[in-house]
Amino acid sequence: MACPGTFSDEPLSPAGRLFLQQKTDVVIHCIARTKNPIDVDGAKATIMSSPMGQHPRFCSLLVRDDNGFEHWRKTRLDVDRHVIVVKHRVNEDEEDDEVAVNLYVADLSVSSPLSTDKPLWEVHLLTAHKHVVFRIHHSLGDGISLMSMLMASCRKVSDPDALPMMVPEKTTEKKRDSPWSFGSMWGFLKMAWLTFVFVLEFLLRSLFVSDRKTAVSGGDGVELWPRKLATAKFLLDDMKEVKKAIPDTTINDVLFGIVSCGLSRYLDHRTPNALHEGLRMTGVAMVNLRAKPGLQEISKLMKDNSETRWGNKFGVILLPVFYHKSGNDPLEYLKRAKVMVDRKKQSLEAYFSYRIGDLIVSLLGIKYASLINYRLLCNTTFTISNLIGPLEDITLSGNPISSIKVSTSSLPQQALTMHMVSYAGKAEMQILVAKDIIPDPEFLAKCFEDALLEMKVAAMEANKA
Repeated sequence: MACPGTFSDEPLSPAGRLFLQQKTDVVIHCIARTKNPIDVDGAKATIMSSPMGQHPRFCSLLVRDDNGFEHWRKTRLDVDRHVIVVKHRVNEDEEDDEVAVNLYVADLSVSSPLSTDKPLWEVHLLTAHKHVVFRIHHSLGDGISLMSMLMASCRKVSDPDALPMMVPEKTTEKKRDSPWSFGSMWGFLKMAWLTFVFVLEFLLRSLFVSDRKTAVSGGDGVELWPRKLATAKFLLDDMKEVKKAIPDTTINDVLFGIVSCGLSRYLDHRTPNALHEGLRMTGVAMVNLRAKPGLQEISKLMKDNSETRWGNKFGVILLPVFYHKSGNDPLEYLKRAKVMVDRKKQSLEAYFSYRIGDLIVSLLGIKYASLINYRLLCNTTFTISNLIGPLEDITLSGNPISSIKVSTSSLPQQALTMHMVSYAGKAEMQILVAKDIIPDPEFLAKCFEDALLEMKVAAMEANKA
């Protein structure tokens, strides 16, 4: 089947080119668990009639011209080459379906690049486990774009004709100060100062300033080492209970508090008394730069064959978390995380990181941009993202979905990457590790889960006071 429309070769965006370089080649993995057995023929038909089968990016080959520049070239889509059906159990020694599928995806994260003789995506149907694994190259789009594409193919369980609702509607809008008020002028000066400080730190981290080595630090060539994948599970109601303890706290604040507390717990277990109080571990966090981040709206635009906001439109911020010994008030981790995240929100670090990347590509070329990105990963400890998923239960090809999780292929120099997605009142964080460095990611996941539960208990006590 040919994709609709005709156009000549289209050049890749700078961000798309970056994700195709050898040092920064990244594939996104999305795991969906179905409640009912998978209908293979029905799944193929759904793919061909969905945005995945119609969108120009998913119907185009990656080609390079005589000067080495990458382009998208329209091709005929053969769904049978993209849908891989695995009928047997992927791990005979593992009875738990979730664990078996995590092992399967962990192996894909290192050993199975996408073939360039077809559009850069695959769908693996693990029928024995009732799991679907989407493998989509990051050059096709970021998490917002790809989740929107998936949601445009889904429907609500409660209303089979309705698209999933992604973001709760806002009922109130904060009153803004006059642009000439003292508050606005002070806010502008604070934004300018924080932007300068954080962008300077971003540049230094991209060149030579590095985190101190710990038991979770990566190293040279670690992206080629075998991987393990574990899942940390949270209830959004628990995270919302924790939010109430500190005014104006967000789910992201709670997440980074959990990461700080959980990593401290894990390092206490692995290397007791080896680290000094307040040791910094820097995370690379992705930030959506779209003016209107609602995934529902993007799904509608895609349905109308619009590419207005498709692609890789995100910046990165450096988000430090700090080691503190167990026994401290768990809400202290949240308070410190909130202070840092609030400062990041008041700056333009994410925007400038995106523009700096474009500028380096324009002035020095994609190889230097890739090198800068590679050095940033070398000098930090982990990568993290948080994506809002559907607010209620959904179906895909008429099959109810019980779980949605996201991870990526291994990243250079980093032994730890974490990606969280919320879905129908739950949040699941995929923890991908180099297993020779972090041999027990299941314990690390439990550290994160226990951190939230301790914060919840402390928050409930604080909320009663």
